[in-house]
Amino acid sequence: MHMTDRGLLALVRHEGLVPGPYLDVKNVWTFGIGHTAAAGGPDPARMSRGMPADLDAGIHEAFRLFRVDIVAYEAEVLRAVKVPLETHEFDALVSFHYNTGGIAKASLTRHLNTGNRAAAAQAFMGWLRPAAIRTRREAERDLFRDGRYPTGTIPVWAVDRNGRVDFSRPIRRLTEAEALAMLRVTSLPMPPTMPTRPVVAQSWWQRLMEFLTGKATS
Repeated sequence: MHMTDRGLLALVRHEGLVPGPYLDVKNVWTFGIGHTAAAGGPDPARMSRGMPADLDAGIHEAFRLFRVDIVAYEAEVLRAVKVPLETHEFDALVSFHYNTGGIAKASLTRHLNTGNRAAAAQAFMGWLRPAAIRTRREAERDLFRDGRYPTGTIPVWAVDRNGRVDFSRPIRRLTEAEALAMLRVTSLPMPPTMPTRPVVAQSWWQRLMEFLTGKATS
């Protein structure tokens, strides 16, 4: 099971996008769409500080890492949840886990596994640190309970060389179509190697003899 396009867009919108390493509210070095060293390399603490010289390249790298990271979070939700899920429920749970890392220990998971979806939905609101996260938790709860997906553009924020993000005004807003195009990029496989004949240098005399005996090839 994988997140839907609308679920991925909702998650990216919640996270926002910072195309340089920054310190999050817990003082953890982060990059792009919520990528930290806990998810694997690269380690944002070791990345070049400040904004990239090529903003488009920085945005594409953020989406590339997000596509890699999200696979692990999806798998962890599926391991923790023992009951069948609707797609909108799964989207909400992955968004919650991507932010908290708490799907295995959360009371909402215990409620869900015993079949109490109403209690599971309410338990989203037990994770409100920092307090500014309330709007996101409400959106995840509403998505889980009602299938209500948030919409709108995706902000791209600037960051300075000290890891401080300027949230006063986004430097760009990505449309859903732009974000989806980057979410769907995949590495194309290399074309199969075609067998080839070795090229053997021939003298004019060999070519003439092949022609006369009918063995010449194109």
